[in-house]
Amino acid sequence: MLHLIRNAQIFTPDDYGLGHILVAAGHIVYLGKTVPELDKTLLSSDTDLQGARLAPGLIDGHTHLTGGGGEAGFSTRVPAVPLTEFTRAGVTSVVGLLGTDDCTRSTSSLIAQTYALREEGLNAWCYTGGYHLPLTTLTGSARSDIVHIECIIGVGELAISDHRSSQPQFEEILRVASEAHVAGLMTGKAGIVHLHLGDGDRGLSLIDRALRETEIPARVFNPTHVNRNKSLFDEACELSRRGVTVDLTAFPPADDDNAWSAADAWQRYTEAGCPADNLTISSDGGGCLPVFDHQGELLGLDYGRSMALADCLSTLLKRGFEPAALLPAMTSNPARLLRLHRKGRLAVGSDADLLVLDDDCGISDVMVRGIWHIRDHQALIRGGFET
Repeated sequence: MLHLIRNAQIFTPDDYGLGHILVAAGHIVYLGKTVPELDKTLLSSDTDLQGARLAPGLIDGHTHLTGGGGEAGFSTRVPAVPLTEFTRAGVTSVVGLLGTDDCTRSTSSLIAQTYALREEGLNAWCYTGGYHLPLTTLTGSARSDIVHIECIIGVGELAISDHRSSQPQFEEILRVASEAHVAGLMTGKAGIVHLHLGDGDRGLSLIDRALRETEIPARVFNPTHVNRNKSLFDEACELSRRGVTVDLTAFPPADDDNAWSAADAWQRYTEAGCPADNLTISSDGGGCLPVFDHQGELLGLDYGRSMALADCLSTLLKRGFEPAALLPAMTSNPARLLRLHRKGRLAVGSDADLLVLDDDCGISDVMVRGIWHIRDHQALIRGGFET
């Protein structure tokens, strides 16, 4: 299928200016300032964006594809996330994982859901493991899962500093990180450990110690939810200066919460002069968003949505920040960390994963691998069980 996109304000995510893109066989085959001369009968679509902003599709690096939850009984298990929950949010690539419930949910079911979303047209990968040690795996070890199962690219989300974790010790974390790192070397995959951070007083001390005492590269450690409280965020900013890529979660904190919203955290991180390349933002889509008291008793429960990622982008754009400054945390940075080499950038040879922003900074159109999924806010492609 051949698609011509004309007169777009292109962000690659760098500000390219007004230009035109030609898509063929799911890839970008032309990006330039002049409209390519083509026989119109060859085109599947010819779209004049009239100056609208065009950007890479968002990469959501933390999603519970099979659903999360179960922390207030079996009835609170969140269902699997349907296709349009992602595409309506401008998300064209996802990484799935298991969380608190790595018992009734399995690596096998996560792999199946990853492939199901691929069949429906989304770019999808996943992690092996979950909150707890020993890790939930398919083949018996994290290294073997990463090496032998194509869609598995690392370990996650392994919980630390959280009352729901298995209280892993320093040496145990090192062994998992070593397994992931070596598997990444063997395969060219990400080979990272995506670490869930709770509100525990130990914070990021395990990662800090690993950087000081071992040879494991800083890039292997990828802590998430680092904006869940303000002291944890300060620790994360310091680790980013030492080469660790830290991940913000796009959840809206309560007014009296000791957290930073992802938008506020991005702004504070940027204004503090922390390394721009070492920050990503994800949604926790499909995941449980519980509120506990100091005794670990559940006070309230919600679940994450990928639309939070688009909302974060919209919030920051409306504050006056330039797309070229905002987009890397949701596009090129996760693509580089996850070693998704044709994702996260608009360039000749890249996969044609695109989004179009409307005048209100929302997502109006989405293309995944050269196929339009969303046009003018309407879903053209839905998941198999969506009505």
